[in-house]
Amino acid sequence: MEGADRERTEAGFKMRTPVDEARRILREAVADRGDADVPCGTETVDVARADGRALAAPVTAARNVPHYRRAAMDGYAVRAADTFGASERSPEVLRLVEPDDASDDQHTTADRIEPETAARVHTGSALPEGADAVVMIERVTEREALGELEVEDALAEGENVAPIGEDVEEGQALYEAGHRLRPSDLGLLRSAGYGQVAVAQRPTVGVIPTGEELVEAEPDPGEVVETNGLTVSRLAQRWGARATYRDVVTDDPESLRVAIQRDLTKDVVVTTGGSSVGERDLLPEVIDDVGEVLVHGVGLKPGHPVCLGIVEDTPVLALPGYPVACIINAVQFLRPTLRWLEGTTPDPHPTTQARLERKIPSEPGTRTFARVRLEARDEDDLERDEPAYTAIPTRASGSGVLSSVALADGWVVVDDDREGIPAGETVAVENWEVNP
Repeated sequence: MEGADRERTEAGFKMRTPVDEARRILREAVADRGDADVPCGTETVDVARADGRALAAPVTAARNVPHYRRAAMDGYAVRAADTFGASERSPEVLRLVEPDDASDDQHTTADRIEPETAARVHTGSALPEGADAVVMIERVTEREALGELEVEDALAEGENVAPIGEDVEEGQALYEAGHRLRPSDLGLLRSAGYGQVAVAQRPTVGVIPTGEELVEAEPDPGEVVETNGLTVSRLAQRWGARATYRDVVTDDPESLRVAIQRDLTKDVVVTTGGSSVGERDLLPEVIDDVGEVLVHGVGLKPGHPVCLGIVEDTPVLALPGYPVACIINAVQFLRPTLRWLEGTTPDPHPTTQARLERKIPSEPGTRTFARVRLEARDEDDLERDEPAYTAIPTRASGSGVLSSVALADGWVVVDDDREGIPAGETVAVENWEVNP
């Protein structure tokens, strides 16, 4: 081992960058990719295919919703003035007008009514010209044989009528750039006149598992089944990216360099394994050789040996090889990177309030992620405003124990400035796998 390598491996991490500072540095590197508000680019897609996509620009309504006056309920369109004084004891009698189109469509209504006439309408029907109110079907008696209608309600102008633009007015601001579209948003966009919409392109990610000990098939002694690349690539897809899951790359500087450079066409490159300071942890030096290491070593547990770099304007995230550390770093750094590439910011994870069963230890200056499972408490034992769940730590350490995450309901974050959390305290359990 040469002198520089020996110094690196023997020194370890004397300085660890706080998590928030590491994210700030990474975000600035992403922002430097250009002046575009959406670093990963934009595209236009059909509204029906835009669920979960981030808008690339503000959206205003292209038309009124509704774009016509419509009946707000089943009944009869009338002129309000013709119902003045009507009551159950003294109904007003109006002449029924039939539709001009004698089709079998039960929702067809007359195009126009004259004074002292009425026309049958259904909820959502266009109001006939001349009408300005709708009398409910429960408040009339129809004399079908005579073609007349007894109206038992005195109506005000506009009663039971949805005016033009009642829901949305043309030109009304609907969404800001960066808004992530939900199914209800798609319905509103289509109603407001949009068949297509401009959205951020899905960020592309190259995921490169590294390590000479990794295998895809049944492992022999000393071999390990590759799981980190699989997990990270699927997380990236869940977070809205298009991930390419690469074959395992061995611990060789030239092989690692070629693998990283191959994926510089992606919006972000992620490697797993080889990010620490051991003899086979070559990625920090490879990244620094072809680009720049921004951060190496973060005040995070488990998972401090993460390396964040930039190569030819492409963020390169070298995640630790231990499975739990890899997942935590993917959530803390890859997920926000994908949002920044879309021109948005990550939403907070949904949380569940719970009472901590056992103390969670932590070192000041280190942000700790303690895996917990949730257990419902007996309602009879709850006092007012107490949380309905107990949080039971599954494991406070052991970044290689994948089951401690897979079998947990979430994790409790111990902030950098705290020295653990005592038993009995109410904590927020982050369910990081629910919210994309």
